[in-house]
Amino acid sequence: MIVRNLLRQSRTQLATAPLSGHACSRAFLSTDATTPPPPTQNLAADATPSSQPPANAEASPDAATAAAPGPQRLAWGQRAVAPVEIANDYITMTKLQRKTNRIGSSVERRYSPGELIKNPPAPKDITLELLMASQAHIGHNTSLWNPANSRYIYGIREGVHIISLEQTAVHLRRAARVVEEVAYHGGLILFAGTRRGQMDMVVRAAELAGACHLFTKWKPGTITNRDTILQKASTRIVDEQDRDITAKGFTQLLGKQRPLTPDLVVVLNPLENSVLLRECALSTIPTIGIIDTDADPCRVTYAIPGNDDSLRMAAVVAGVLGRAGEMGQKRRLRDAKDGIVTWENSEEVARYMNKTNKALEGVRAPQPRVNRWPLSGGKIFK
Repeated sequence: MIVRNLLRQSRTQLATAPLSGHACSRAFLSTDATTPPPPTQNLAADATPSSQPPANAEASPDAATAAAPGPQRLAWGQRAVAPVEIANDYITMTKLQRKTNRIGSSVERRYSPGELIKNPPAPKDITLELLMASQAHIGHNTSLWNPANSRYIYGIREGVHIISLEQTAVHLRRAARVVEEVAYHGGLILFAGTRRGQMDMVVRAAELAGACHLFTKWKPGTITNRDTILQKASTRIVDEQDRDITAKGFTQLLGKQRPLTPDLVVVLNPLENSVLLRECALSTIPTIGIIDTDADPCRVTYAIPGNDDSLRMAAVVAGVLGRAGEMGQKRRLRDAKDGIVTWENSEEVARYMNKTNKALEGVRAPQPRVNRWPLSGGKIFK
C-alpha cells in the first residue's frame, strides 16, 4: 500500500509540474500523445519566447493572460523538449551504442561433438589448449595410481592426480611419427577401441590411414593361432600403387599364403584389451596405447599418458594418428609415381617373382597369330 501511494503521488506531481526540458526525453509537446508537432523553421525563435504582446490584449485581458507564456499541463508520460536536444540525444545514444556493442567476449571456436570425427586434427594441430579441453589431464584417485607413472604426473588436486599435458603432447607427437612411418613403408595398422562410443572414431581413423579397425571384443588367438581362426580370410596382393594384381600365379599363391598379422596396433583402452596386448607382445608387434595413472606403461611400446575414460580424449588421439597414417600413405603413393618403392615383398611373393623372372629370361615373347581369309574386304582374326 505504501508503494502504491508513493506511485500515485509521483504521478500527480508529474502531471502538475511546470514545463521543463530533459536531455534524455524523446516526447513532444502536443495535445495528441502520438502525433509529433510539425518541424519549425527558426530554432532560435522557437526557443526564445516573443516579447510582443498579442493584438487583442487590450480588448480581452483574459485572452492575453491565456496567450502569455507560462506553465502548461501535459498528459501522463509527456515532456517538453526542443528539436536541438533531440538531435543531441540521438548522437549521444548512437555513440553509447557503438561503445556497448564491443563489450563481451567473442567465441571463435565452438565445440562440436562430431567435428573431431568428421575433421580430426593433424599432428601439427596438437596444442595444450586442445588437450585440456579434451580432459586429457584428469587422472584417477591417488589411491589407485601406479608408481611407474610418476614421470607423467604433474601434481595432485582434491585427491586426484593431474597428468602433465606437456608429456601428453610430446608422446602423442612421437606416436604420430611412428604411425606415419609405418604407413609410409606399407605396413598394416590396426586401430582397436572396444568401449561404448569409440566405434565411429576408430572407423574414421582406419579409413584415413588405410588400416583395419576393431570395435568389438577381441577374439583370443587371432594373432597367435591365426592359421586356424583366420583360415578363411581373404588376402589381397597389390603393387606399389595399391592396384590389384590378377595374375594366375599370384592367385594360386594366395591360397597358400598365411593370414597376415598387423605391423602396428593402436589401442584406445589398453585395460580392456589386455589379451590383445599380450598376443602382440608374444608376436613382437609394436603397440600404441593411452595410459592412465592407474595403468602400467610397460604394457604398450609407445605410451600416451592421458585420461582413457574421456571419449573426447580418445577422439583426439584416434584422429591425430589417423591423420598421420593418411600423410604416410600420400607420401608412399607420391614416391611410387617417381619409381621409389619404400616397402619390401614378403618371402613367398619375392620367391615367386624371382622364379617367374628367371623363367622369362631368354624367352622370346610369342607373336600373335594372324589368319587372312581370301574374302573381299580382308578380315583379320587374332
